[in-house]
Amino acid sequence: MKLALLVSAVLAVASSDVKQAVVTKDAPLPSGPYSQAIKAGGFVFVAGQIARDPATGKVQGDVKAQTERTLKNLSAVLAAAGSGLDRAVKTTVSLRNINDFQAMNEVYAKFFTSVPPARTTIQAAPPNEAALVEIDVIALQ
Repeated sequence: MKLALLVSAVLAVASSDVKQAVVTKDAPLPSGPYSQAIKAGGFVFVAGQIARDPATGKVQGDVKAQTERTLKNLSAVLAAAGSGLDRAVKTTVSLRNINDFQAMNEVYAKFFTSVPPARTTIQAAPPNEAALVEIDVIALQ
């Protein structure tokens, strides 16, 4: 019995050292040398997403429309990892203009209805000139 517990513990620790890339065509593919997400240690670390439509490649709309598209992109990446927004534990929101906070927050709240994740919101220029918001997430697997 003790040996079985020891073997289980060793396997759990060993498997937590493995990282696996997550790739889905249902969200924008990376534009640089990074992964859409990485699964490691029981978590999913999703790279920052903007409102790029995966079908057209375009970034359009006001901050509300962009927040919705961004969260749909994050949801698609999490789904590909076997997780979801309901398992999110931390997000970081970058707004081009901090005055868009209330509008972003209104849409954001619709996606996190039960126990919302911890969140940091900052003003920073997303990597695309048309992007008004970028969000990354850490979620449980």
